[in-house]
Amino acid sequence: MSALYGLYPAADSAQRAVDSLRNASAELRFDPRQIVVVSQEPLEHFAYAEEYAKSAMYWLAVLGGLLGGTTGYLLTSITQKSYPLPTGGMPLVPPWTNGIIVYEMTMLGAIVFTLATLLVTAHLPTFKKPLTDPEIWSGKILVGVTDPPENSRRQLEARLTQAGALAVKLNP
Repeated sequence: MSALYGLYPAADSAQRAVDSLRNASAELRFDPRQIVVVSQEPLEHFAYAEEYAKSAMYWLAVLGGLLGGTTGYLLTSITQKSYPLPTGGMPLVPPWTNGIIVYEMTMLGAIVFTLATLLVTAHLPTFKKPLTDPEIWSGKILVGVTDPPENSRRQLEARLTQAGALAVKLNP
């Protein structure tokens, strides 16, 4: 993955760069999803982070809990009906003792779905080389375009510089 990126001293200049790149994406023929922002700390109160702020993790955890609880109930009830034992007038599927298994399966389903959602949304595991620069760890913010079109690199460099980039680099 090649990338053309600029290093910015503050989050407001990085926001200007992102806005400039988004506005020029049609003109320079690249997808706005190719814009990358990397910093050493979360920048949650800026516009370029809002698209990643919403997550379906809560609803997927609820779905996992429902599926786990249903699986736990079916596991206990079908198992008990498959091996009919004399119960002496008591119900064949006792709700209180099965509730423990149903509860545990509900929690297991919610946890497994939450972890799976976390791994998918965080793009883990990833086998491609991450876009980084040593300057990020000293407080700079990286804003760039991955796989930029060859014929628009000069215009991208100009836009990154106009937004206040301290340095513009090409990652081959």
